[in-house]
Amino acid sequence: MNSTTQRKGECQNRKWFLVDLNGQTLGRVSTQIAALLMGKNNSDFSFHRDDGAYVVAVNAASITVSGNKANEKVYYHHTGYPGGIKELTYKEMMIRDPKKVIIHSVYGMLPKNKLRDRRISRLKVFLDSQHPYADKLK
Repeated sequence: MNSTTQRKGECQNRKWFLVDLNGQTLGRVSTQIAALLMGKNNSDFSFHRDDGAYVVAVNAASITVSGNKANEKVYYHHTGYPGGIKELTYKEMMIRDPKKVIIHSVYGMLPKNKLRDRRISRLKVFLDSQHPYADKLK
């Protein structure tokens, strides 16, 4: 196996990053998180390899959006039944589950390929500054 291929499930020494979302803008911080999950900060980055890091995002409840997006941004999902389209505004989604807002934003910024689900699974989002990964973040 040469250096450009990687076996599925191969164990690597991935880095861990802590991102504090307190007062940050949703779109700007999501692009930074997506780049870390893809491994774009590595010197040997390649699009077809999954060499990204783990990202622990804390204080998700205090993220902001610019402009009037709090009232105008709408999240859609479908129940699977006829006429079952549901919509929530950003404000309603932040009340219901702020973690889903972060995950949805980062998920949309990752490349649309087979590595997307593996990359998003390395994102750990927490509402406040308490998290169980303190030993990994040295």
